Amino acid sequence: MAHTEDFQDEIGNNHIATNAKNPVRKDAFDLTDDQKIASIKKDVENILQTLGMDLTDDSLSGTPNRVAKMFVKEIFGGLNPNKKPSPSTFENNYKYGEMLVEKNIVVYSTCEHHLLPIIGRAHVAYISKGSVIGLSKMNRIVEYYSKRPQVQERLTMQIVQELQMALGTDDVACVIDAKHLCVNSRGIKDIESSTVTSEFGGKFKNLETKREFLDYIKLDTKF
Repeated sequence: MAHTEDFQDEIGNNHIATNAKNPVRKDAFDLTDDQKIASIKKDVENILQTLGMDLTDDSLSGTPNRVAKMFVKEIFGGLNPNKKPSPSTFENNYKYGEMLVEKNIVVYSTCEHHLLPIIGRAHVAYISKGSVIGLSKMNRIVEYYSKRPQVQERLTMQIVQELQMALGTDDVACVIDAKHLCVNSRGIKDIESSTVTSEFGGKFKNLETKREFLDYIKLDTKF
């Protein structure tokens, strides 16, 4: 049964996730990037023309193509599984057994409800169970899952799940603190608020380990 427009607005305006995975169709990659850009360009032209913009103006004439390329190649590039970073794990030969924390990883994502930016920081940690991962790969994993229409809760979970798979351990944690421009620039227009999400696996579910991680990232958050 089809949901009403009011119900759909309720979901979007309250930033509710309805799926733990990004809702991508099976035929999502039947078109090439160039074909997608050509199609999206026409859609952007229609939006701007409907708004009454003069696309013959030099400032606007290239906008549809720029936006289309940005969608496909940049801000939604993480939808393409071919762009998934290789985890590049290594044996923990030096037997480092304490927590490793990579904090203040920049997050640039896009809210799937209004297609407005989500901007913030991710703090990621793990405890080795025999494997370690290159530090830059942690940043790349955050970037990959950020570059798609997202909800912050799902993004947090995906980062943890990807690192758990790569490292062969449940002992992974992620906290994201981010501003949603769909809250800050429209609707309630609260420019000060931010959203904090967390996912704790394995040893990080232990209160003492969790507190150690939060102390490292200096995030004054109650859980």
